[in-house]
Amino acid sequence: MSRLNDLLRQLRLKDPALAADLQREVDALVDRRAFGLNFERHVPEAVELPGRKVRRGDKVRILPLRGSMPTTADRRLWRVGRLSSGKASLEAMDGEDPRDTAMSSVDDLVVVAEFRDPIYPGLISNGKVERGGDEPFHIVINAENYHALQTLLFTHRGKIDCIYIDPPYNTGNEGWIYNDRYVADDDHYKHSKWLAFMERRLLLARELLKDTGVLIVAIGDDEHHRLRSLLDQIFGTSNFLANVAWEGVRKNDSRYVSSSIDYMLMYAKSADGLTAHNVRWREPKPGVSEVVRQGGLAWQAAIDLGKVGPEASAIAQNQLRRWWKSIPSDHPAKSNPGLAIYDRVEHLPGREGWVYRTLPLSSPNPRANLMYEVMHPSGSPCKMPPNGWRWSRDVMSERIASGDVLFGATSESGVQYKRYLTSDDSQAVSPVFNQDRAAASSRLTSILGERRFPYPKDHTVLMRWFNIVAPQDALILDFFGGSGSTSEAVIRLNAEDGGARQCLLVTNNEIPSTDAKTLAKAGYREGDQEWEKLGVHDYVAKPRIIAVVDGERPDGSKYQDTVAANIEFFTLTYEAPLRVASHREFERIAPLLWLRAGSVGRRINDIKAGWDVAETYGVLANLDQVEAFLHALKEQEAATLVFVVTDENRLFESVCRDLPDHVEPVRLYESYLRNFEIESGRGAR
Repeated sequence: MSRLNDLLRQLRLKDPALAADLQREVDALVDRRAFGLNFERHVPEAVELPGRKVRRGDKVRILPLRGSMPTTADRRLWRVGRLSSGKASLEAMDGEDPRDTAMSSVDDLVVVAEFRDPIYPGLISNGKVERGGDEPFHIVINAENYHALQTLLFTHRGKIDCIYIDPPYNTGNEGWIYNDRYVADDDHYKHSKWLAFMERRLLLARELLKDTGVLIVAIGDDEHHRLRSLLDQIFGTSNFLANVAWEGVRKNDSRYVSSSIDYMLMYAKSADGLTAHNVRWREPKPGVSEVVRQGGLAWQAAIDLGKVGPEASAIAQNQLRRWWKSIPSDHPAKSNPGLAIYDRVEHLPGREGWVYRTLPLSSPNPRANLMYEVMHPSGSPCKMPPNGWRWSRDVMSERIASGDVLFGATSESGVQYKRYLTSDDSQAVSPVFNQDRAAASSRLTSILGERRFPYPKDHTVLMRWFNIVAPQDALILDFFGGSGSTSEAVIRLNAEDGGARQCLLVTNNEIPSTDAKTLAKAGYREGDQEWEKLGVHDYVAKPRIIAVVDGERPDGSKYQDTVAANIEFFTLTYEAPLRVASHREFERIAPLLWLRAGSVGRRINDIKAGWDVAETYGVLANLDQVEAFLHALKEQEAATLVFVVTDENRLFESVCRDLPDHVEPVRLYESYLRNFEIESGRGAR
């Protein structure tokens, strides 16, 4: 390695760019592990930006002739030199012959962003639905997800509670794109490309999670074992939480074993962090809510008969037991045999109608502090169990006083306690579940009015898992957003339990390879309206979410099963850093500031007045007006974030000194530019 480093130092003097490329490859080799997951990381990915204005110095590709698919020659990268009269002079950037030059019409060029290059993103709103009152907005971003993740590191670093993704399963059916090309089954590097593709994104995703955050990755058999190894490397084996198996409809045409299982690999950002916050994953026991309801109905029936106290309790208990005998064996309450022993109905004030069972008050293990005298109501000491009582003396006194202890007829009878069903209504989560996946496809068709997307994820499955792994005010991110199932799941779960979760959904506007070939033969290419309107964002995700929230289907008909929410749709843009630094692109940076402040309430879209303060944040651009700004900020108690536009450290520090203690200052545009310059280094892997 020392000899390689010497040669690289010599090369930097003659050809810095080539030396930098070689250094990256050497670093990648050094990073490979002797044991574990080894794979070729490949040339860093690139994404084409159709519609982006061509500027001098841009990297570009020459678009193929209309009516033809891209060839190897069309993959070459060129650097734009002079621009004049709609023409661009180009210099080759590859190793074939870097002295090659060309002239091309600007209309036949597409700008390319390589993942090793810094990008300076903005957001353009392309629609919103406001039906959620003052609730925070759910966000949908149409973007290449690697660059979207870099963007979110500016707005949401360390803030995400749960990341759920359903990435390409890499089954070899040209279902996903690597480096702007569909990957086919006969590609000898398809697994290695997939791992490189996933690693780049997962490294960024980890930075977005809170210390108590959880990652869930859906995957099939083709890459399950490789993904598990990759996640072990990125998150650490100690942070592995679960490998959940989802069995859908069994396939009886399989020669050996029915291949009907998908998986969800679950990792913590920090398992120790979850433990420190006493996080436990539980879910309701099936049938509990119905048994609780029947207990209330039985009690009310006894009251309607004019009964009170223990007599009402006895009548209600008999009615509850009759109900248990009357329900069929497939009733949800009978799916858990342990529920049937909850067959008593309470009569104590404040607990009337509560369902409970009785249990012995003995301790499972002998302990000195559990050996003491308990007096029977008759005045005699109760017979103590061999291991002592279940509770300490103080707890026993409290529970006797509250009516939770049941004494026998005499002091020699056993002593029991009441265990209410409401305290035993949850259970540990099973790592296996069965649910027909075909139902999600039929439902999406009913939402959109026609079939537009194959194999969407079932939003009810996602609702269940979000409810288990994340708090009710969670930030939930999906950066393989596809058809938008995650957004619908979060919105419906909020409506179901009154939660305040927010969803960040990232999806691109790719089209299936078969459609791409058909459109290319017809003379269309990426960026054309005829092409873009069939992309997954424009054709599926956005219309699906609008229909769910607003009831408007693409054909103008109405979808009835709507849920009120606020949601806004954005497209990621690529800005010139000099224009950003000189404060000429504030309109496109403004949504990022609003997102960082929580995407709540009014967005500050311009600061022509020199400053503005919204519900949760403020922006100061003219430091001559700092007094008025600070006065307005103090009036807005919910504002916790301030963006100060200045190039001077002294002025920024002066403003910071006068801010309230609970307000975080952020300097524009230094923090913005610095964020993306740092994050670009990750793309070199």
